[in-house]
Amino acid sequence: MTPTLAPVVEADFEAMLALRIEALRESLERLGRFNPDVARARLKSQFRPEWMRHLVVDGERVGYFTVEPRDGELRLHHLYLRPKAQGRGLGAWVIAGLQARGLPITLAALRESRANAFYRRHGFRVVADQEVDIEYRWEAGT
Repeated sequence: MTPTLAPVVEADFEAMLALRIEALRESLERLGRFNPDVARARLKSQFRPEWMRHLVVDGERVGYFTVEPRDGELRLHHLYLRPKAQGRGLGAWVIAGLQARGLPITLAALRESRANAFYRRHGFRVVADQEVDIEYRWEAGT
């Protein structure tokens, strides 16, 4: 299984929203915060196709991620995988590619999400513990 990246276009929004909901639903329901309208609004506010890439395996879009370039660092806004694609090394592949750029990376992960353990395993450290999210930062050599 070798993932590939594909560009995102405006017309992909609805499919990406459905994938986001599929990926986050369990965690959000556990926190009592699942709301499809909020999911739509959050994705719409950060929908920048030029920063986004689909993850494709065997011709199927199984996830996507969004990386905002900032002054001297990267901000990972989304890294979502369909549940059936989780645990297969795809997220690690994305993170390794981003870390290879050598720039600091920041992100937020939903509290009580399995993503927190994933990011910690990949060298991210907690920089802020908020009500809903936990903020992380990764820097080369730390």
